[in-house]
Amino acid sequence: MRVTVSGLPGSGTTSLSRYLAEHHGFDMISAGEVFRQLAREHNMELAAFGRLAEEDPSYDKMIDARQKEIAGTQDNIIVEGRLSGWMVPQADLKIWLHAPIGCRIKRIATRDLVTDERTAEALTLEREVCEAGRYRSYYNIDINDLLIYHLVIDSERWNIEGLGSIVDTAIAQLKSR
Repeated sequence: MRVTVSGLPGSGTTSLSRYLAEHHGFDMISAGEVFRQLAREHNMELAAFGRLAEEDPSYDKMIDARQKEIAGTQDNIIVEGRLSGWMVPQADLKIWLHAPIGCRIKRIATRDLVTDERTAEALTLEREVCEAGRYRSYYNIDINDLLIYHLVIDSERWNIEGLGSIVDTAIAQLKSR
């Protein structure tokens, strides 16, 4: 089984993906983690690294190609990333997590240790605009087009166990076919 988990920054995609990987014994690949690691390796903040990626498409394309390659050759995997639903068209279950900007900013400020929520919001919105432009430019993908997803879930409404329970039910139904 191949499952993709996508959503905007701070929507909970990594948390849900880790939950699913642990509860179902699936492997997990996270585009966001790879991108954050590359930013750290370049001693750059995410927004600045995003601007660099905007100038040099090879960063995004490397991550996207890696997701496609792994998902195409491996079963029982969770592929987490903003574009994973698009990059893994053969996925059995494609999930998009939605959360309002205020909720996402609080999570991002805590996760990324940004002390000022206004700064976190500015950096996040800049990152989202930058990424949306790159996705459209590279692949002609509108990140706001959610029609490809099997499940769209509001991650503000449920904690990780609640989200996991919803997706666990979907996975069980798919396995029982």
